[in-house]
Amino acid sequence: MTPKSSSAPSRRSFLASTAITATAVAGGAPLLAACGGTRSGKKEGTTSGKEARKILPAFVAQSVVAPDIPPENGSSAGFTRAIAAADLKDSVPEKLGAGSRITIMSPYWGTPPAGDNPYYAAMNDAIGVRTVWQNQDGNTYDEKLGAVLASSGIPDVVVVPGWNLTGKIPGAVNAKFEDLGPYLSGDKVKDFPNLAAVPTDAWQRSIFGGALRGIPMPASYVVNIAPFYRKDLFEKRGYELPRTADEFLALAKEITSARAKVWACDDMKWTAFNLFGVISGSDKALGWDLADGKLVNRVETDGYLEALEWTRKLYAAGVVHPDAKAVQGDAGNRFTAGQVLIYNQDLSHWYMKTVEQAAAPGFAMGALDLFGHAGGDPTLYAVQPASIWAFVRKGSSEKLVRDVLAMANFTAAPYGTTERMLTDYGVEGTHYTVEKGLPVKNDKGTIEVAGTFDYTGDPAAYVAHPDRPDIARAQVEWQQRMGAFTKKTSFYGLTITEPTRWTNLADGFEQLEDDIVRGRKKIGDMQRAVSDWKSGGGDQLRDWYRKLLDESGPAAN
Repeated sequence: MTPKSSSAPSRRSFLASTAITATAVAGGAPLLAACGGTRSGKKEGTTSGKEARKILPAFVAQSVVAPDIPPENGSSAGFTRAIAAADLKDSVPEKLGAGSRITIMSPYWGTPPAGDNPYYAAMNDAIGVRTVWQNQDGNTYDEKLGAVLASSGIPDVVVVPGWNLTGKIPGAVNAKFEDLGPYLSGDKVKDFPNLAAVPTDAWQRSIFGGALRGIPMPASYVVNIAPFYRKDLFEKRGYELPRTADEFLALAKEITSARAKVWACDDMKWTAFNLFGVISGSDKALGWDLADGKLVNRVETDGYLEALEWTRKLYAAGVVHPDAKAVQGDAGNRFTAGQVLIYNQDLSHWYMKTVEQAAAPGFAMGALDLFGHAGGDPTLYAVQPASIWAFVRKGSSEKLVRDVLAMANFTAAPYGTTERMLTDYGVEGTHYTVEKGLPVKNDKGTIEVAGTFDYTGDPAAYVAHPDRPDIARAQVEWQQRMGAFTKKTSFYGLTITEPTRWTNLADGFEQLEDDIVRGRKKIGDMQRAVSDWKSGGGDQLRDWYRKLLDESGPAAN
């Protein structure tokens, strides 16, 4: 069976990898935006503890095919071997769909396929539904999403990435989408066995407005941004891997030769935050954590400023590629061209770039294990266990809701099943052929079998690269090692709606970070921005989050 990464993608991984989707399915991790509500129906807050337990589906593990590398420390499961078509299992022995016509709006990067294509037809027939896809440009999806949710013409199913949960969209999610609890809570989920095998923390993350509204794409909670290096060139030139931030800078100076058009690295801000133990910035709620009994935001910590200062030193030393400073071009392309020897990106790039460069003599890449900036073990923070959801229009009939769940149950089939194979590769002979035991998409498969049904449901996070078992093992084992140093902060796994008066309070921080590391602003500008943030509502927001934590409690054990 199939090379595949199943893990909820982030906005960064989507934007970074869409050009390579012909060769790999991007995995990633959740990013940006928080949304949700209280059990009482209020528009602000979250639901956890006893109230959440009344809502959450029962968990019933699937073991269709045992992974070659079992998940550990929050990692994905790993599969390194192909499974012949004759050995695939059926996880959906009977069609659960009852023939509903289901309109689905989803983001799409590229040119969407025709609506009557054979992939859609095969999936519809296998599930027992009739889907009508309303694929929208992923680059402007937030605009389309806002307009549709403000109208009366909402499709039956709407896919919402977490990074689009801004402005009025979180409130619309709470108001415009169906409560799936009557169909999924507790043992009810057992009507849909593949959904019952979705990890509980992904379902916890899918509680919006006090109700179980979202069907999640689960993800590993281990940090998904890895610092990649050109292993082949490091070995050829005798470079030793750094183990402290100072060693990194010294090595970067040794590597860089502007005359030879070789720079040590691209922008390393994401890695810097990990080296300096900065609380996660991938989600508003994750940016808060208890420290000595006080709720602290990431921007108030010493590590935050130290990470920015270290990244600023890299730029000032001239070891960062000029195009990274100008924010132009593609870091991954500079890496494969040998113009930079280190860059940080979604973990899925390990496989994607290796496959892309298969014909390049000797090309090899590795991922640095993250370390504490002064040496020793790092302090890492969990990302959210889901950040893309499919929602069902409020007021839908029971038949339609059950048919949507039948579709999600089909597409959440685990590795090693006929359902997973059809979802990922389409119809043999039409969309792919089997070569040396591995499915290989043709042009039709590349165009039609991408970016649609995989948004409607997904199994627990896994990595499967039978064509490159070494990469599959490397990816999962990297997650396992990093997972050993990963902690879950106070609001891990919760979907939270902040009061609207503070929604845009921190909007300027990311741009200011980028200006500081590139030398356009100073660390003092950030210190003033943090002071303004605190007086402008940050301290009040802290009190609001603390009250929420005291009343609801954390979701993580």
